This record gives sequence, C-alpha cells and structure tokens, in this order.
Amino acid sequence: MGKFKHLSLQEREFLFGSLKEGLKIREIARRLGRDHSGLLYELKKNKAGKGKRSHEYFNAEYIPCIAQEKADKRALKQRRKAPLKEPLIFLYVRVHLREPFCWTPEQISGTLPLEHKGKSINTETIYQYIYSKNARRYQLWTLLTHSRKKRMKQLGRSVHSEAKKGKILFSVSIEKRPKYIQRRRQIGHWETDNVIGKQTDDTALSVTVERVTRYTILSLTNRSAKEKADKLIDRLGQYSLNFRRTITTDNGSENSYHQQISDSLSLKMYFCHAYHSWEKGTVENMNGRIRRYIPKGLSLNHLTDQQVSSLEEKLNSTPRKCLGYLTPKQKLDILLKST
Repeated sequence: MGKFKHLSLQEREFLFGSLKEGLKIREIARRLGRDHSGLLYELKKNKAGKGKRSHEYFNAEYIPCIAQEKADKRALKQRRKAPLKEPLIFLYVRVHLREPFCWTPEQISGTLPLEHKGKSINTETIYQYIYSKNARRYQLWTLLTHSRKKRMKQLGRSVHSEAKKGKILFSVSIEKRPKYIQRRRQIGHWETDNVIGKQTDDTALSVTVERVTRYTILSLTNRSAKEKADKLIDRLGQYSLNFRRTITTDNGSENSYHQQISDSLSLKMYFCHAYHSWEKGTVENMNGRIRRYIPKGLSLNHLTDQQVSSLEEKLNSTPRKCLGYLTPKQKLDILLKST
C-alpha cells in the first residue's frame, strides 16, 4: 500500500453501497485498493450516530454525505489548529528566534503557554519548520545556537577513553567532591572555564556558572592564571558565604592559582579528569550558548567590558527549561529570598 489518503466522496458512496449488498470489509478494501483497517476506522469515525461496535450495524449509521461533511469539518479544524498556522503562534516563534531574544526552540515552546494561556507548540515542530523546504529561504538555522545548516542526530560525540592525570599542583580531584553537589539542591556551587577566540589573542572570556540557578558571571582576562584568579575573587567576593561554597574547573594552566582563590573566597576548588568536559557540564553548556554571540575564531581582543556586561545580562535574563522557564536571575532572586 502507498501513503494513506483520505477517502473521497465516491469511495464513501461505494463503501456504503457495498455494505448494503452484504460484502465483507476485506473484500470492499480489496476492490477500493485500500487497507481494511482504514475502512473500519472510517466507519467508526464518521458514522452518523452512536451505535454498536460491530460493522453489522454500520450500514444503518454510516451515510456518505454526512461522513464527508464530518471529515471536511475535522480537516478544517485541524488546519486552523496546526502548529505555526495560527498567526499568534507563528509570529511568537519568528519573533523569539530573532534578536533581541535569540531563544532556542525549546525555550520558545516552554514559554509560549506561560505567556499565552491555552496555546502551545512542540519543540520538534519548530525544528521541522526551520529545516523545512518552505522555510529554507529564510535561513532560520542561522538563529540557532550552533547555526548548523544541516540538522544533526541527537548523539553524543566520542571522547578519549583514558583520562590523564591533572597537571595542576596540589589540585583536588572531582572524585573527592561531595556527591550531594551533583543533585543541584544547594546553591553556591560553581563551575568555571575560559572561552577563547583566536589562539593568538591576548584576551579570554572567563565564564563562571552557578549549578542550581545557572546564574552566569563573565569577565575579560588576559589569559594568565593571576588575572583569572583576581577576576574570580573580585566577582564572587561580592556574594555571601552561602552563595560561594565550591568551584569545579578543568586542568588548564589558567587555574594554577587555585589555592589563592580558595583562601580568598573561603571555598573548595575541585578539578575534573582530563578529557572529561562533561564533569563540568553546566559551564560547558553555557559556553555553547555564548558561542551564538562569539563564534569560534572571532578575536576577543576588541571586546569591551560593556559588551561583556550586556552579554552577561542577556544570558541571565533568558528563560531556561531546566528552571521551569524562569530566568537565572529570577531563580536566583527566589532562592536568595528563601534563604
């Protein structure tokens, strides 16, 4: 059988007449070149009234003109309710994909019912629209986080099978980090990393993210360990002790001053295994979001503190699915008030 198509009025009249003659459903399906299950569904869905299940009674209830009318009404209703065919939903998706929002399809589908009661759209529907033939001329994929022209499968990339030992002196392995931190139930546990532009740049972007709220702190550094430490101490030192408990990072040389950071902020610092970036997945995820605004290969040397501050504000004001579509700033305010 080919791809299913709805019955025409002529086919419905043939079905009606064949049932009156006493033909079996399978024989009628064979003559129409249809699957018998499709005809049973037609009789059940488009009969004129409520009857018994057995198709012995369908002959008295199934009327072709009424069946056609019901099918037409259902098709019209479906077209009106189809995702992205309702003007409000279509405009909401298009507007929030673009500046100044730059939301992901997941953020759009999660926030829509909060702002417009009774309205909804599936994340997959938005992706299918973005990559559909009709929408390709708009190049909407350039508005996505990774701006991929071709959609990729949801599979993780391979990693090194063996982890090398860290090179930072006196570093404490993530293996010694308390297990409860992994459950994200207590605020004050951070992850930090550097985002670089060109390899020849003197400047890097220090990214530090709180694990529960996803609240993000950005700072420009000169890629040295001392500068990284000074920026972390300056920014995190503005918060109370219960909001700065631990930091998890990698084995990059910019983290060599970890003891100075620990002593100044009265917190513990843990180091991931080499080639295990997922062990600090919160900041890695944030790095990917930042790449929407600072693509790989773009020099950071001309980036200003004001631009970094604006980006930080944007990231902390964007709704997140993991926060119930609250923004990191809203989640932080709620938790700080409760404590």
